[in-house]
Amino acid sequence: MGAIHVTHDQHVAVVTIDDAERYNAMSLSMWIALKQAFDDIEHNAQVRAVILRGAGEKAFVSGANISEFETQRNSEASVAHYNQSVAQAQDAITRCRVPVIAAISGICYGGGLGLALSCDLRYASPASKFRMPAARLGLGYGYRGMKSIVQNLGPTAAAEAFYTAKVYVASEAAHIGIVNAVHDDVFAHCAEVALQISQNAPLTVQAAKQAMLCIADGDTSQIARIDQAVDACFKSSDYAEGRLAFAQKRLPQFTGH
Repeated sequence: MGAIHVTHDQHVAVVTIDDAERYNAMSLSMWIALKQAFDDIEHNAQVRAVILRGAGEKAFVSGANISEFETQRNSEASVAHYNQSVAQAQDAITRCRVPVIAAISGICYGGGLGLALSCDLRYASPASKFRMPAARLGLGYGYRGMKSIVQNLGPTAAAEAFYTAKVYVASEAAHIGIVNAVHDDVFAHCAEVALQISQNAPLTVQAAKQAMLCIADGDTSQIARIDQAVDACFKSSDYAEGRLAFAQKRLPQFTGH
């Protein structure tokens, strides 16, 4: 069965979805393990950026492991448990305190597309393909999943993707907003972006992400918490370091404090 692997390189965590034989199709246990991986990252102060990828180059995630449907999604209770596990994993990615970058190579279908859209940034290889095939499988798609699709693609493109279940090549995916851009060596590009993020002031990046999440949610009750996060930036030693480094024309050395 598949597994979730996490490696660390300085301030960057790489989370790999690994079931290459099944094109990294997600099983129930993998959804649960993925949430746990991001829960661990959430409490690791050394991590400043995350790259999410599939094992190999043939697939990011091809969707759900359909072979499990007869045992894991065959009753009202089991469907509810499975859907909750998927939602919790995707929410852990969306709500992760640091930016998450999807490095997409190959197939990105169904649950894989949902995972990718849970990330802050998404980059694809030229051979990548994207599809939301729920309408071909008879699966219902809940509010959270549809909200993510609509927010990222816009209502018209989301409608086309969902209603037609068509396959988008990488260039089309970039055009409608599924990915930010297409790169020949997507893994090298994502490593470079993650490094750039990790070299910036962590408190500033995290405060910005909190604000963007609240804007997306329309949650004005969190404005005071965001103001506190912004105030913490100005009170931090990193703010002093940033100004000094700018004056000295050197790369700042941020500590997150």
